[in-house]
Amino acid sequence: MALFPKNSRYTLGAKIDSLFLEVIELIIKASYSSKAEKFISLANGSFKLDLLKFFLQVAWDVKSLDNKKYILLSEKLDEIGKMLGGWIKSIK
Repeated sequence: MALFPKNSRYTLGAKIDSLFLEVIELIIKASYSSKAEKFISLANGSFKLDLLKFFLQVAWDVKSLDNKKYILLSEKLDEIGKMLGGWIKSIK
């Protein structure tokens, strides 16, 4: 969050930080849950991941995030999304 400009740090930056943590929490929760609870946690994690991607794009659009960082983060989040999708399919 320290890399964000001051005008975005406590709004957009805080939201992105919060979503990162929520996605991590939901994935860890899913790994310790029963099959039914696992699906719910993974579905919620996938939703939060999509929100995270959206807010990162907003940060990039308003120039709070440079191209290099945005591309790097987007690639990693896409990879996580594919892994989550595969995990969700495997438990359906």
